[in-house]
Amino acid sequence: MKLGIINGWEEKCIKYVKDKGLDAVEFCVNHNYDADEFLSRANEIKGYSEKYGIPVGSMGRWGMKRIDENGKVIPEALHADKALIDAAEIIGCPVYNVGVNEVESLGYYDNCRIAIDYLSQLLDYARGRGVKIATYNCDWENFVFDDRAWSVIHTALPELGIKYDASHCLSRRGDYLKELRDWGDRVYHFHIKGVLYIDGEGYDDAPAGLDEINWGGVMDILYTKDYDGMLSIEPHSNYWKGRKGQWGVDFTIKYFRPFIMPEDYDYDESPYMP
Repeated sequence: MKLGIINGWEEKCIKYVKDKGLDAVEFCVNHNYDADEFLSRANEIKGYSEKYGIPVGSMGRWGMKRIDENGKVIPEALHADKALIDAAEIIGCPVYNVGVNEVESLGYYDNCRIAIDYLSQLLDYARGRGVKIATYNCDWENFVFDDRAWSVIHTALPELGIKYDASHCLSRRGDYLKELRDWGDRVYHFHIKGVLYIDGEGYDDAPAGLDEINWGGVMDILYTKDYDGMLSIEPHSNYWKGRKGQWGVDFTIKYFRPFIMPEDYDYDESPYMP
């Protein structure tokens, strides 16, 4: 596994990731960014990645409405997704994360059918470009975020993966360990974002390690599922900002490093070891 962080794609952002001693960076090229402009800079961004030895472990586009109120694909949205898949190919990014919004006037299974069709187009487009497609498990213009949807959509599309974030499951009062147990073999990308609930209400998206998620249990499941992708730190707190926020990032890095088995880990073939 590679420990990384979400950050921007300017040179100073990639240098920041390198200076933190991290292994990878994630880009969130969300609905408010021009996908064609990002694509036009893909070779420049690839150069920064290579200069600092920081691979781009994941890219995604959150918050974009992809299906209109009549259940039809929005052409501009499909174009943006394809442009970012092209950018991912140039940069050498292995995973592209998307969501599909629900159309309220349609039934659930009609929405699933529409999502399967849309995601099939992305899978077909990405297949020859060395890019895997995953659905993110938050509800920002997306309904493909839990077992109900995965059981239909991901079962129909065996190549489709999941970008998982335990905090989103907790926000829906779900069981994130159960979801990882049942769907961990489909996880293509993983967010490290802490969360703290008090008296049933969300209090803070705390730095991971200063929160209530059972990170040891999470890591055990990821190892048992042979996950070997990026663990991407997502600073998301309204309280942890500025100097305190940077200390929180450093704390999370130090907290997670012991969880990650080195690629060159050496061990004795002792008969007393399992």
